[in-house]
Amino acid sequence: TCFRKATTDRRAGRTSRTMAGLMQMPNGQMIQPQIVLLREGTDTSQGKGQLISNINACMAVVDSIRTTLGPRGLDKLVHDDKGVTTISNDGATIMKLLDIVHPAAKSLVDIARSQDSEVGDGTTTVVILAGEFLRECKPFVEDGVHPMNIIKSFREAARLAIDKVKSLAVSIEGKDAAEKADLLKKCAMTTLSSKLVGGEKEFFADMCVNAVMSLDQDLLDPRMIGVKKVMGGAMRDSFLVDGVAFKKTFSYAGFEQQPKYFDNPKVLCLNLELELKSEKDNAEVRLTDPGAYQEIVDAEWNIIYDKLEKCVASGAQIILSRLAIGDLGTQYFADRGIFCAGRVAEDDLVRVTKATGAKVQTTVNDVTPEQLGNCEVFEEKQVGNERFNLFRGCPSSKTCTMVLRGGAEQFIEEAARSLNDAIEIVRRAVKNAAIVPGGGAIDMELSRHLRDHARGIEGKGQLFINAFAKALEIIPRQLCDNSGFDATDVLNKLRQKHASGDPGAANFGLDVNTGGIIDTYEAFIWEPSLVKINAIGAACEATCLVLSIDETVRNPRSEGADGQPIHAPGRGGRGGRGGRGGRGRGMRR
Repeated sequence: TCFRKATTDRRAGRTSRTMAGLMQMPNGQMIQPQIVLLREGTDTSQGKGQLISNINACMAVVDSIRTTLGPRGLDKLVHDDKGVTTISNDGATIMKLLDIVHPAAKSLVDIARSQDSEVGDGTTTVVILAGEFLRECKPFVEDGVHPMNIIKSFREAARLAIDKVKSLAVSIEGKDAAEKADLLKKCAMTTLSSKLVGGEKEFFADMCVNAVMSLDQDLLDPRMIGVKKVMGGAMRDSFLVDGVAFKKTFSYAGFEQQPKYFDNPKVLCLNLELELKSEKDNAEVRLTDPGAYQEIVDAEWNIIYDKLEKCVASGAQIILSRLAIGDLGTQYFADRGIFCAGRVAEDDLVRVTKATGAKVQTTVNDVTPEQLGNCEVFEEKQVGNERFNLFRGCPSSKTCTMVLRGGAEQFIEEAARSLNDAIEIVRRAVKNAAIVPGGGAIDMELSRHLRDHARGIEGKGQLFINAFAKALEIIPRQLCDNSGFDATDVLNKLRQKHASGDPGAANFGLDVNTGGIIDTYEAFIWEPSLVKINAIGAACEATCLVLSIDETVRNPRSEGADGQPIHAPGRGGRGGRGGRGGRGRGMRR
Protein backbone atom coordinates (compact mmCIF):
# COMPACT_ATOMS: atom_id res chain seq x y z
CA THR A 1 0.00 0.00 0.00
CA CYS A 2 2.82 2.41 0.85
CA PHE A 3 4.58 1.55 -2.45
CA ARG A 4 1.38 2.22 -4.46
CA LYS A 5 0.90 5.57 -2.67
CA ALA A 6 4.49 6.69 -3.40
CA THR A 7 4.16 5.68 -7.05
CA THR A 8 0.85 7.53 -7.33
CA ASP A 9 2.42 10.66 -5.80
CA ARG A 10 5.32 10.56 -8.27
CA ARG A 11 2.95 10.18 -11.21
CA ALA A 12 0.84 13.05 -9.91
CA GLY A 13 3.99 15.24 -9.63
CA ARG A 14 5.06 14.46 -13.20
CA THR A 15 1.53 15.11 -14.45
CA SER A 16 1.36 18.47 -12.68
CA ARG A 17 4.76 19.51 -14.11
CA THR A 18 3.69 18.41 -17.58
CA MET A 19 0.42 20.32 -17.29
CA ALA A 20 2.40 23.40 -16.22
CA GLY A 21 4.31 23.33 -19.53
CA LEU A 22 1.13 23.00 -21.63
CA MET A 23 -1.20 25.70 -22.88
CA GLN A 24 -5.01 25.28 -23.11
CA MET A 25 -6.67 26.24 -26.39
CA PRO A 26 -10.23 27.78 -26.48
CA ASN A 27 -11.61 24.38 -27.46
CA GLY A 28 -10.14 22.85 -24.31
CA GLN A 29 -7.25 21.07 -26.10
CA MET A 30 -3.86 21.14 -24.32
CA ILE A 31 -0.85 21.87 -26.58
CA GLN A 32 2.89 22.42 -26.09
CA PRO A 33 3.71 26.09 -26.79
CA GLN A 34 6.40 26.75 -29.48
CA ILE A 35 9.63 28.31 -28.25
CA VAL A 36 11.01 30.87 -30.73
CA LEU A 37 14.69 31.75 -30.27
CA LEU A 38 15.59 33.17 -33.68
CA ARG A 39 13.88 35.70 -35.87
CA GLU A 40 11.53 34.35 -38.52
CA GLY A 41 13.38 33.59 -41.73
CA THR A 42 16.69 32.74 -40.04
CA ASP A 43 18.51 29.99 -41.94
CA THR A 44 20.29 27.40 -39.80
CA SER A 45 22.36 24.48 -41.00
CA GLN A 46 24.10 22.07 -38.70
CA GLY A 47 25.55 18.60 -38.31
CA LYS A 48 27.60 16.45 -40.63
CA GLY A 49 25.93 17.86 -43.75
CA GLN A 50 26.96 21.39 -42.87
CA LEU A 51 30.58 20.36 -42.25
CA ILE A 52 30.78 18.51 -45.57
CA SER A 53 29.26 21.54 -47.31
CA ASN A 54 31.98 23.78 -45.86
CA ILE A 55 34.68 21.34 -46.98
CA ASN A 56 33.24 21.25 -50.51
CA ALA A 57 33.19 25.06 -50.66
CA CYS A 58 36.85 25.28 -49.65
CA MET A 59 37.83 22.61 -52.17
CA ALA A 60 36.04 24.55 -54.93
CA VAL A 61 38.08 27.66 -54.08
CA VAL A 62 41.32 25.68 -54.11
CA ASP A 63 40.52 24.19 -57.51
CA SER A 64 40.32 27.71 -58.95
CA ILE A 65 43.99 28.50 -58.19
CA ARG A 66 45.46 24.99 -58.29
CA THR A 67 46.92 25.42 -61.79
CA THR A 68 48.98 28.52 -60.85
CA LEU A 69 51.51 26.57 -58.75
CA GLY A 70 55.12 26.23 -59.82
CA PRO A 71 57.33 27.41 -62.68
CA ARG A 72 54.96 25.95 -65.26
CA GLY A 73 51.84 27.33 -63.57
CA LEU A 74 49.30 29.24 -65.62
CA ASP A 75 48.01 32.76 -65.00
CA LYS A 76 44.49 33.88 -64.14
CA LEU A 77 42.72 36.84 -65.71
CA VAL A 78 40.31 38.47 -63.24
CA HIS A 79 37.86 41.06 -64.58
CA ASP A 80 35.90 42.90 -61.90
CA ASP A 81 32.65 44.85 -62.11
CA LYS A 82 34.53 48.16 -62.46
CA GLY A 83 36.19 47.01 -65.65
CA VAL A 84 39.64 46.57 -64.09
CA THR A 85 41.55 43.61 -65.53
CA THR A 86 44.24 41.85 -63.51
CA ILE A 87 46.52 39.09 -64.82
CA SER A 88 48.33 37.23 -62.07
CA ASN A 89 49.41 33.86 -60.75
CA ASP A 90 50.04 35.14 -57.23
CA GLY A 91 47.81 33.23 -54.82
CA ALA A 92 47.14 36.14 -52.45
CA THR A 93 46.26 38.52 -55.31
CA ILE A 94 43.85 36.05 -56.91
CA MET A 95 42.18 35.16 -53.60
CA LYS A 96 41.69 38.84 -52.82
CA LEU A 97 40.14 39.53 -56.24
CA LEU A 98 37.80 36.51 -56.22
CA ASP A 99 35.47 38.24 -53.73
CA ILE A 100 34.51 35.01 -51.98
CA VAL A 101 31.23 35.21 -50.05
CA HIS A 102 31.07 31.74 -48.49
CA PRO A 103 31.80 32.27 -44.76
CA ALA A 104 33.92 29.13 -44.32
CA ALA A 105 35.87 29.54 -47.56
CA LYS A 106 36.90 33.05 -46.50
CA SER A 107 39.35 31.44 -44.08
CA LEU A 108 41.44 30.47 -47.13
CA VAL A 109 41.62 34.13 -48.14
CA ASP A 110 42.85 34.98 -44.64
CA ILE A 111 45.67 32.43 -44.65
CA ALA A 112 46.79 33.56 -48.13
CA ARG A 113 46.99 37.16 -46.90
CA SER A 114 48.74 36.02 -43.73
CA GLN A 115 51.35 34.12 -45.74
CA ASP A 116 51.84 37.11 -48.03
CA SER A 117 52.36 39.59 -45.19
CA GLU A 118 54.44 37.28 -42.99
CA VAL A 119 56.72 35.65 -45.60
CA GLY A 120 55.91 37.15 -49.00
CA ASP A 121 55.84 33.91 -51.00
CA GLY A 122 54.10 30.53 -50.82
CA THR A 123 50.57 31.97 -50.95
CA THR A 124 49.38 29.41 -53.51
CA THR A 125 51.12 26.63 -51.59
CA VAL A 126 49.34 27.39 -48.32
CA VAL A 127 45.89 27.45 -49.98
CA ILE A 128 46.49 24.19 -51.85
CA LEU A 129 47.76 22.49 -48.67
CA ALA A 130 44.69 23.60 -46.70
CA GLY A 131 42.38 22.32 -49.45
CA GLU A 132 44.15 18.96 -49.60
CA PHE A 133 44.03 18.56 -45.80
CA LEU A 134 40.26 19.09 -45.98
CA ARG A 135 39.96 16.68 -48.91
CA GLU A 136 41.67 13.94 -46.89
CA CYS A 137 39.43 14.67 -43.88
CA LYS A 138 36.19 14.37 -45.83
CA PRO A 139 35.96 10.51 -45.88
CA PHE A 140 36.51 10.37 -42.12
CA VAL A 141 33.76 12.94 -41.50
CA GLU A 142 31.38 11.03 -43.76
CA ASP A 143 32.12 7.84 -41.81
CA GLY A 144 31.10 9.55 -38.56
CA VAL A 145 34.51 10.27 -37.00
CA HIS A 146 34.30 13.11 -34.48
CA PRO A 147 36.07 16.21 -35.87
CA MET A 148 37.96 16.83 -32.61
CA ASN A 149 39.82 13.53 -33.04
CA ILE A 150 40.96 14.63 -36.50
CA ILE A 151 41.95 18.09 -35.23
CA LYS A 152 44.05 16.62 -32.42
CA SER A 153 45.98 14.34 -34.79
CA PHE A 154 46.45 17.04 -37.43
CA ARG A 155 47.93 19.45 -34.91
CA GLU A 156 50.33 16.76 -33.75
CA ALA A 157 51.29 16.01 -37.37
CA ALA A 158 51.86 19.72 -38.10
CA ARG A 159 54.14 20.01 -35.06
CA LEU A 160 56.16 16.98 -36.17
CA ALA A 161 56.41 18.32 -39.73
CA ILE A 162 57.61 21.76 -38.60
CA ASP A 163 60.22 20.20 -36.31
CA LYS A 164 61.44 18.09 -39.23
CA VAL A 165 61.72 21.15 -41.49
CA LYS A 166 63.86 22.87 -38.87
CA SER A 167 66.13 19.84 -38.59
CA LEU A 168 66.56 19.61 -42.39
CA ALA A 169 67.20 23.33 -42.88
CA VAL A 170 70.71 24.34 -43.96
CA SER A 171 72.11 27.61 -42.58
CA ILE A 172 73.84 30.09 -44.89
CA GLU A 173 75.31 32.09 -42.00
CA GLY A 174 79.04 32.65 -41.80
CA LYS A 175 79.54 33.14 -45.54
CA ASP A 176 81.47 36.05 -47.00
CA ALA A 177 79.55 38.85 -48.73
CA ALA A 178 80.01 37.56 -52.30
CA GLU A 179 79.07 33.98 -51.45
CA LYS A 180 76.07 35.08 -49.40
CA ALA A 181 74.84 37.31 -52.23
CA ASP A 182 75.12 34.35 -54.60
CA LEU A 183 73.07 32.15 -52.24
CA LEU A 184 70.42 34.86 -51.88
CA LYS A 185 70.28 35.20 -55.67
CA LYS A 186 69.50 31.47 -55.96
CA CYS A 187 66.63 31.84 -53.47
CA ALA A 188 65.26 34.78 -55.49
CA MET A 189 65.57 32.82 -58.75
CA THR A 190 63.54 29.95 -57.26
CA THR A 191 60.75 32.38 -56.42
CA LEU A 192 60.87 34.19 -59.78
CA SER A 193 60.87 30.94 -61.78
CA SER A 194 57.12 30.58 -61.19
CA LYS A 195 56.33 34.19 -62.09
CA LEU A 196 55.54 36.03 -65.29
CA VAL A 197 59.12 37.38 -65.38
CA GLY A 198 60.60 33.87 -65.06
CA GLY A 199 62.30 34.19 -68.45
CA GLU A 200 64.56 36.93 -67.06
CA LYS A 201 64.87 35.53 -63.54
CA GLU A 202 68.67 35.94 -63.35
CA PHE A 203 68.47 39.62 -64.31
CA PHE A 204 65.71 40.40 -61.80
CA ALA A 205 67.18 38.17 -59.06
CA ASP A 206 70.37 40.27 -59.18
CA MET A 207 68.27 43.42 -58.97
CA CYS A 208 66.30 42.13 -55.95
CA VAL A 209 69.43 41.06 -54.03
CA ASN A 210 71.19 44.38 -54.69
CA ALA A 211 68.05 46.24 -53.59
CA VAL A 212 67.81 44.36 -50.28
CA MET A 213 71.55 44.62 -49.58
CA SER A 214 71.37 48.42 -50.01
CA LEU A 215 68.92 48.70 -47.09
CA ASP A 216 69.71 49.11 -43.41
CA GLN A 217 70.67 45.52 -42.57
CA ASP A 218 69.24 45.79 -39.05
CA LEU A 219 65.79 46.98 -40.11
CA LEU A 220 65.46 45.77 -43.73
CA ASP A 221 62.43 48.03 -44.16
CA PRO A 222 60.77 47.12 -47.51
CA ARG A 223 59.19 50.60 -47.67
CA MET A 224 62.65 51.95 -48.42
CA ILE A 225 62.59 50.15 -51.79
CA GLY A 226 60.70 52.30 -54.27
CA VAL A 227 59.11 50.72 -57.34
CA LYS A 228 58.29 52.96 -60.30
CA LYS A 229 56.49 51.65 -63.40
CA VAL A 230 57.07 53.09 -66.87
CA MET A 231 55.27 51.65 -69.88
CA GLY A 232 57.31 50.91 -72.98
CA GLY A 233 60.59 49.16 -73.64
CA ALA A 234 61.64 45.62 -72.79
CA MET A 235 61.99 43.93 -69.41
CA ARG A 236 65.76 44.26 -69.56
CA ASP A 237 65.41 48.03 -69.84
CA SER A 238 64.46 48.02 -66.15
CA PHE A 239 67.16 49.37 -63.87
CA LEU A 240 68.00 49.88 -60.21
CA VAL A 241 68.89 53.32 -58.84
CA ASP A 242 71.21 53.20 -55.83
CA GLY A 243 69.39 56.09 -54.26
CA VAL A 244 66.06 57.70 -55.08
CA ALA A 245 64.15 58.17 -58.32
CA PHE A 246 60.72 59.74 -58.63
CA LYS A 247 58.61 61.00 -61.48
CA LYS A 248 58.80 64.71 -62.32
CA THR A 249 56.18 66.52 -60.31
CA PHE A 250 53.72 69.14 -61.49
CA SER A 251 55.68 72.23 -62.51
CA TYR A 252 55.00 75.88 -63.24
CA ALA A 253 56.45 78.32 -65.73
CA GLY A 254 60.19 78.69 -65.32
CA PHE A 255 60.81 75.02 -64.55
CA GLU A 256 62.46 74.36 -67.92
CA GLN A 257 64.95 77.16 -67.21
CA GLN A 258 66.26 75.37 -64.16
CA PRO A 259 69.45 73.26 -64.40
CA LYS A 260 68.81 69.51 -64.59
CA TYR A 261 72.23 68.19 -63.59
CA PHE A 262 74.40 68.76 -60.49
CA ASP A 263 77.60 67.29 -59.08
CA ASN A 264 77.72 67.02 -55.27
CA PRO A 265 74.66 69.26 -54.70
CA LYS A 266 73.20 70.28 -51.36
CA VAL A 267 69.59 69.14 -50.86
CA LEU A 268 66.97 70.99 -48.82
CA CYS A 269 63.74 69.14 -47.97
CA LEU A 270 60.71 71.15 -46.85
CA ASN A 271 57.19 70.59 -45.64
CA LEU A 272 56.22 74.14 -46.47
CA GLU A 273 54.27 76.08 -49.10
CA LEU A 274 56.33 78.51 -51.19
CA GLU A 275 53.57 80.46 -52.91
CA LEU A 276 51.22 83.32 -52.24
CA LYS A 277 48.37 82.26 -50.00
CA SER A 278 44.89 83.38 -50.88
CA GLU A 279 42.72 85.00 -48.25
CA LYS A 280 39.97 83.16 -46.47
CA ASP A 281 36.56 83.17 -48.15
CA ASN A 282 35.11 85.53 -45.58
CA ALA A 283 38.24 87.64 -45.08
CA GLU A 284 37.48 91.35 -44.67
CA VAL A 285 39.97 94.19 -44.29
CA ARG A 286 38.65 97.65 -43.41
CA LEU A 287 40.92 100.57 -44.20
CA THR A 288 40.61 104.24 -43.27
CA ASP A 289 43.60 105.26 -45.39
CA PRO A 290 43.61 104.16 -49.06
CA GLY A 291 47.40 104.24 -49.04
CA ALA A 292 47.47 101.45 -46.49
CA TYR A 293 46.11 98.99 -49.08
CA GLN A 294 49.40 98.94 -50.94
CA GLU A 295 51.22 98.25 -47.68
CA ILE A 296 49.07 95.14 -47.15
CA VAL A 297 49.79 93.90 -50.68
CA ASP A 298 53.51 94.57 -50.26
CA ALA A 299 53.51 92.71 -46.93
CA GLU A 300 52.22 89.55 -48.65
CA TRP A 301 54.95 89.75 -51.29
CA ASN A 302 57.59 90.48 -48.68
CA ILE A 303 56.66 87.32 -46.75
CA ILE A 304 57.09 85.04 -49.77
CA TYR A 305 60.27 86.80 -50.95
CA ASP A 306 61.73 86.46 -47.45
CA LYS A 307 61.14 82.69 -47.53
CA LEU A 308 62.69 82.37 -50.99
CA GLU A 309 65.75 84.43 -50.03
CA LYS A 310 66.37 82.27 -46.97
CA CYS A 311 66.15 79.11 -49.11
CA VAL A 312 68.81 80.54 -51.45
CA ALA A 313 70.95 81.71 -48.51
CA SER A 314 71.01 78.18 -47.09
CA GLY A 315 73.33 77.15 -49.95
CA ALA A 316 71.00 74.42 -51.24
CA GLN A 317 71.04 73.72 -54.98
CA ILE A 318 68.07 71.31 -54.92
CA ILE A 319 64.91 72.24 -53.02
CA LEU A 320 62.13 69.68 -52.57
CA SER A 321 58.82 70.30 -50.81
CA ARG A 322 55.89 68.09 -49.98
CA LEU A 323 53.63 71.11 -50.54
CA ALA A 324 53.33 73.37 -53.56
CA ILE A 325 56.08 75.62 -54.89
CA GLY A 326 54.25 78.25 -56.95
CA ASP A 327 55.15 79.93 -60.21
CA LEU A 328 56.82 82.82 -58.40
CA GLY A 329 59.12 80.49 -56.45
CA THR A 330 59.87 78.35 -59.52
CA GLN A 331 60.97 81.36 -61.55
CA TYR A 332 62.88 82.84 -58.60
CA PHE A 333 64.92 79.64 -58.17
CA ALA A 334 65.45 79.27 -61.94
CA ASP A 335 66.98 82.75 -62.11
CA ARG A 336 69.50 81.70 -59.45
CA GLY A 337 70.43 78.31 -60.95
CA ILE A 338 68.55 76.23 -58.36
CA PHE A 339 66.38 73.17 -59.07
CA CYS A 340 63.08 72.87 -57.19
CA ALA A 341 60.17 70.42 -57.12
CA GLY A 342 56.92 70.81 -55.22
CA ARG A 343 54.18 68.35 -54.31
CA VAL A 344 56.70 65.51 -53.91
CA ALA A 345 54.98 62.33 -52.68
CA GLU A 346 55.53 61.72 -48.99
CA ASP A 347 57.09 58.27 -49.40
CA ASP A 348 59.51 59.64 -52.02
CA LEU A 349 60.47 62.54 -49.76
CA VAL A 350 61.10 60.15 -46.85
CA ARG A 351 63.38 58.04 -49.03
CA VAL A 352 65.26 61.16 -50.18
CA THR A 353 65.96 62.08 -46.57
CA LYS A 354 67.15 58.53 -45.82
CA ALA A 355 69.49 58.55 -48.84
CA THR A 356 70.91 62.07 -48.67
CA GLY A 357 70.85 62.64 -44.92
CA ALA A 358 68.65 65.76 -45.22
CA LYS A 359 66.21 66.72 -42.47
CA VAL A 360 62.67 67.77 -43.39
CA GLN A 361 62.12 71.39 -42.34
CA THR A 362 58.80 73.05 -41.55
CA THR A 363 60.35 76.53 -41.61
CA VAL A 364 63.14 78.21 -43.55
CA ASN A 365 64.39 80.20 -40.58
CA ASP A 366 67.87 79.32 -39.30
CA VAL A 367 68.56 76.48 -41.75
CA THR A 368 72.02 75.11 -40.89
CA PRO A 369 74.39 73.11 -43.13
CA GLU A 370 73.81 70.04 -40.93
CA GLN A 371 70.14 70.04 -41.97
CA LEU A 372 71.02 69.77 -45.66
CA GLY A 373 71.64 66.51 -47.50
CA ASN A 374 73.97 65.75 -50.35
CA CYS A 375 74.59 63.20 -53.09
CA GLU A 376 77.24 62.66 -55.74
CA VAL A 377 75.04 63.22 -58.80
CA PHE A 378 71.58 64.62 -59.38
CA GLU A 379 70.06 64.45 -62.84
CA GLU A 380 66.76 64.51 -64.65
CA LYS A 381 66.53 61.56 -67.03
CA GLN A 382 64.03 60.63 -69.71
CA VAL A 383 62.60 57.12 -69.17
CA GLY A 384 60.11 56.21 -71.87
CA ASN A 385 57.55 59.00 -71.99
CA GLU A 386 58.26 60.07 -68.41
CA ARG A 387 60.95 62.23 -66.86
CA PHE A 388 62.52 61.08 -63.61
CA ASN A 389 64.58 62.91 -61.01
CA LEU A 390 67.49 60.68 -59.95
CA PHE A 391 69.67 61.00 -56.83
CA ARG A 392 72.74 58.79 -57.18
CA GLY A 393 75.75 58.10 -55.01
CA CYS A 394 74.10 59.06 -51.75
CA PRO A 395 76.50 58.87 -48.77
CA SER A 396 74.05 57.41 -46.26
CA SER A 397 72.09 55.43 -48.83
CA LYS A 398 69.60 53.22 -46.98
CA THR A 399 67.20 53.14 -49.87
CA CYS A 400 66.97 52.33 -53.57
CA THR A 401 64.48 52.54 -56.42
CA MET A 402 63.54 49.96 -59.04
CA VAL A 403 62.30 51.39 -62.36
CA LEU A 404 60.34 48.70 -64.21
CA ARG A 405 59.70 48.71 -67.96
CA GLY A 406 57.27 46.62 -69.97
CA GLY A 407 54.97 46.67 -72.95
CA ALA A 408 51.60 46.51 -71.18
CA GLU A 409 50.20 47.94 -67.96
CA GLN A 410 48.99 44.55 -66.67
CA PHE A 411 52.40 43.03 -67.40
CA ILE A 412 54.23 45.72 -65.41
CA GLU A 413 51.78 45.36 -62.51
CA GLU A 414 52.36 41.59 -62.38
CA ALA A 415 56.13 42.11 -62.66
CA ALA A 416 55.97 44.45 -59.65
CA ARG A 417 54.03 41.84 -57.64
CA SER A 418 56.55 39.16 -58.66
CA LEU A 419 59.53 41.28 -57.61
CA ASN A 420 57.81 42.08 -54.33
CA ASP A 421 57.63 38.33 -53.58
CA ALA A 422 61.31 37.90 -54.48
CA ILE A 423 62.32 40.87 -52.31
CA GLU A 424 60.39 39.46 -49.35
CA ILE A 425 62.06 36.06 -49.81
CA VAL A 426 65.53 37.65 -49.87
CA ARG A 427 64.68 39.69 -46.76
CA ARG A 428 63.55 36.58 -44.90
CA ALA A 429 66.63 34.68 -46.03
CA VAL A 430 68.84 37.48 -44.67
CA LYS A 431 66.98 37.59 -41.35
CA ASN A 432 66.49 33.82 -40.98
CA ALA A 433 69.46 32.38 -42.83
CA ALA A 434 68.13 28.82 -43.23
CA ILE A 435 67.06 27.20 -46.48
CA VAL A 436 65.45 23.91 -47.53
CA PRO A 437 65.41 22.21 -50.96
CA GLY A 438 62.41 23.09 -53.13
CA GLY A 439 60.75 21.34 -56.06
CA GLY A 440 58.59 19.18 -53.76
CA ALA A 441 61.64 17.57 -52.10
CA ILE A 442 60.91 18.83 -48.60
CA ASP A 443 57.22 17.85 -48.92
CA MET A 444 58.07 14.27 -49.91
CA GLU A 445 60.55 13.97 -47.05
CA LEU A 446 57.97 15.25 -44.55
CA SER A 447 55.42 12.79 -45.93
CA ARG A 448 57.86 9.88 -45.50
CA HIS A 449 58.74 11.02 -41.96
CA LEU A 450 55.08 11.22 -40.88
CA ARG A 451 54.24 7.80 -42.38
CA ASP A 452 57.11 6.25 -40.41
CA HIS A 453 55.92 7.99 -37.25
CA ALA A 454 52.30 6.87 -37.77
CA ARG A 455 53.27 3.20 -37.68
CA GLY A 456 54.06 3.55 -33.98
CA ILE A 457 50.68 5.04 -33.08
CA GLU A 458 47.80 2.97 -31.77
CA GLY A 459 44.21 3.71 -32.68
CA LYS A 460 42.62 6.02 -35.21
CA GLY A 461 45.38 8.62 -34.91
CA GLN A 462 47.48 6.46 -37.24
CA LEU A 463 44.91 6.92 -40.02
CA PHE A 464 44.67 10.68 -39.52
CA ILE A 465 48.44 11.26 -39.54
CA ASN A 466 48.73 9.07 -42.65
CA ALA A 467 46.07 11.27 -44.26
CA PHE A 468 48.11 14.37 -43.33
CA ALA A 469 51.22 12.75 -44.85
CA LYS A 470 49.36 11.90 -48.05
CA ALA A 471 48.06 15.48 -48.32
CA LEU A 472 51.62 16.85 -48.26
CA GLU A 473 52.30 15.02 -51.54
CA ILE A 474 49.90 17.40 -53.30
CA ILE A 475 52.74 19.90 -53.89
CA PRO A 476 54.95 17.65 -56.08
CA ARG A 477 51.81 16.09 -57.62
CA GLN A 478 50.46 19.48 -58.64
CA LEU A 479 53.87 20.56 -59.94
CA CYS A 480 53.82 17.47 -62.20
CA ASP A 481 50.29 18.13 -63.40
CA ASN A 482 51.04 21.79 -64.17
CA SER A 483 54.20 20.78 -66.05
CA GLY A 484 52.40 18.18 -68.17
CA PHE A 485 54.11 15.08 -66.69
CA ASP A 486 52.71 11.82 -65.32
CA ALA A 487 52.30 12.57 -61.62
CA THR A 488 51.88 8.91 -60.60
CA ASP A 489 55.15 7.86 -62.23
CA VAL A 490 57.15 10.77 -60.79
CA LEU A 491 55.72 10.37 -57.27
CA ASN A 492 56.56 6.66 -57.25
CA LYS A 493 60.15 7.50 -58.13
CA LEU A 494 60.28 10.13 -55.38
CA ARG A 495 58.78 7.78 -52.76
CA GLN A 496 61.32 5.10 -53.65
CA LYS A 497 64.22 7.57 -53.51
CA HIS A 498 63.21 9.09 -50.17
CA ALA A 499 62.61 5.65 -48.64
CA SER A 500 66.01 4.35 -49.76
CA GLY A 501 67.86 6.11 -46.95
CA ASP A 502 70.73 7.10 -49.26
CA PRO A 503 72.78 10.17 -48.26
CA GLY A 504 71.15 13.22 -49.77
CA ALA A 505 67.95 11.32 -50.68
CA ALA A 506 65.91 13.90 -48.75
CA ASN A 507 66.94 16.56 -51.28
CA PHE A 508 65.38 14.90 -54.32
CA GLY A 509 62.42 16.62 -55.96
CA LEU A 510 60.83 17.15 -59.35
CA ASP A 511 62.79 18.37 -62.37
CA VAL A 512 60.19 20.39 -64.30
CA ASN A 513 62.43 20.50 -67.38
CA THR A 514 62.79 16.75 -67.97
CA GLY A 515 59.96 15.21 -65.95
CA GLY A 516 62.41 13.17 -63.86
CA ILE A 517 63.77 13.59 -60.34
CA ILE A 518 66.77 15.70 -59.38
CA ASP A 519 68.79 16.72 -56.31
CA THR A 520 67.19 20.14 -55.92
CA TYR A 521 69.78 21.26 -53.38
CA GLU A 522 72.61 20.68 -55.85
CA ALA A 523 70.50 22.31 -58.58
CA PHE A 524 70.15 25.44 -56.36
CA ILE A 525 66.36 25.15 -56.16
CA TRP A 526 66.10 26.58 -52.67
CA GLU A 527 63.53 28.35 -50.55
CA PRO A 528 63.74 29.78 -47.02
CA SER A 529 62.61 27.31 -44.37
CA LEU A 530 60.30 29.99 -42.98
CA VAL A 531 58.11 29.72 -46.10
CA LYS A 532 57.41 26.03 -45.51
CA ILE A 533 57.06 26.36 -41.72
CA ASN A 534 54.52 29.16 -42.04
CA ALA A 535 52.63 27.42 -44.85
CA ILE A 536 52.19 24.15 -42.93
CA GLY A 537 51.19 25.94 -39.72
CA ALA A 538 48.67 28.26 -41.40
CA ALA A 539 47.14 25.49 -43.55
CA CYS A 540 46.71 23.23 -40.52
CA GLU A 541 45.06 26.00 -38.48
CA ALA A 542 42.66 26.82 -41.31
CA THR A 543 41.76 23.12 -41.63
CA CYS A 544 41.13 22.82 -37.90
CA LEU A 545 39.00 25.96 -38.01
CA VAL A 546 36.75 24.58 -40.75
CA LEU A 547 36.49 21.19 -39.02
CA SER A 548 35.46 22.77 -35.73
CA ILE A 549 32.35 24.42 -37.28
CA ASP A 550 29.21 22.30 -36.96
CA GLU A 551 26.51 24.92 -37.41
CA THR A 552 26.02 28.01 -39.56
CA VAL A 553 23.35 30.58 -38.68
CA ARG A 554 22.43 33.18 -41.28
CA ASN A 555 20.21 36.00 -40.03
CA PRO A 556 17.70 37.63 -42.41
CA ARG A 557 18.28 41.25 -43.35
CA SER A 558 15.09 43.29 -43.42
CA GLU A 559 15.81 46.14 -45.80
CA GLY A 560 14.18 49.55 -46.02
CA ALA A 561 13.42 51.58 -49.09
CA ASP A 562 17.06 52.66 -49.48
CA GLY A 563 18.36 49.08 -49.35
CA GLN A 564 19.87 49.49 -45.88
CA PRO A 565 18.96 47.23 -42.92
CA ILE A 566 16.20 48.73 -40.82
CA HIS A 567 18.02 47.84 -37.61
CA ALA A 568 21.44 49.10 -38.78
CA PRO A 569 23.34 51.05 -36.11
CA GLY A 570 22.85 54.80 -36.29
CA ARG A 571 19.67 54.59 -38.37
CA GLY A 572 16.63 56.33 -36.92
CA GLY A 573 13.37 54.46 -36.65
CA ARG A 574 11.64 56.72 -39.16
CA GLY A 575 14.67 58.78 -40.26
CA GLY A 576 14.19 62.46 -40.72
CA ARG A 577 15.31 65.16 -38.39
CA GLY A 578 12.03 65.41 -36.53
CA GLY A 579 10.64 61.91 -37.10
CA ARG A 580 8.95 60.18 -34.25
CA GLY A 581 10.16 56.88 -32.86
CA GLY A 582 13.82 57.44 -33.80
CA ARG A 583 16.72 59.78 -33.19
CA GLY A 584 17.28 60.43 -36.87
CA ARG A 585 20.59 60.53 -38.68
CA GLY A 586 23.51 62.17 -36.90
CA MET A 587 21.70 62.83 -33.59
CA ARG A 588 23.40 61.97 -30.33
CA ARG A 589 22.33 58.96 -28.33
